[in-house]
Amino acid sequence: MKIFVDSANLTEIEDALRRGFAAGITTNPSIMSKEQGIDFRQQIREIIRLLNRYEASIPLSVEVLASAPSEMVSQARDLVSEFGQYQGLNVKVPIGWNELGVISELKRSGIKVNCTCCMSLNQALMGALAGADFVSLFYNRIKDIGYDARSVVESVRKVFKEGGTASQIIVGSIRHISDINEALIAGADIITVPPKFFPQMVSHPKTDEAVQQFLSDFRNHKKQM
Repeated sequence: MKIFVDSANLTEIEDALRRGFAAGITTNPSIMSKEQGIDFRQQIREIIRLLNRYEASIPLSVEVLASAPSEMVSQARDLVSEFGQYQGLNVKVPIGWNELGVISELKRSGIKVNCTCCMSLNQALMGALAGADFVSLFYNRIKDIGYDARSVVESVRKVFKEGGTASQIIVGSIRHISDINEALIAGADIITVPPKFFPQMVSHPKTDEAVQQFLSDFRNHKKQM
């Protein structure tokens, strides 16, 4: 089980790296657009610089910004040419009929691929068979169309395990902390999490209560000595 940071914000990424739990970084055009006033490629460069500073050799997913397959391949090659010195670079390619050819071509060129925007078992399976290193299921977007997202993750896990599929399952589109727990139990290899949830993941009122009680009991004990 691994936790990826679903962000392009340098402060958020560094907060996770400093605490030691970040096993990867995922970005997409929407996430990148939140970093206003910063060039797309410059932001990738800064993220890689940060990862190197922490000696974090972890996956970094960057999405192509095109819809035509030939442009996707060209952009992917450009990304690898510019940032390929970082060994963890993965190119995100959305699932689709024509996009399967993109995934296959990139893999034949030795480029790591994260097949993204998967909403179903069939999509995840096809992306994996085309050669994707990761397949990304969008948990709450699956819910939005009335399907049981947990059962989709469970089905993908079952099929991948029985078929010996090497692709790792990423679950994204996390909107509630309960989504993280559900997806992990369902069999996700990786959950990519918006940073706002990280403090919540280690917080519990009974933990605070216990710590305060321990400190209070110790102070009272010292007064009695």
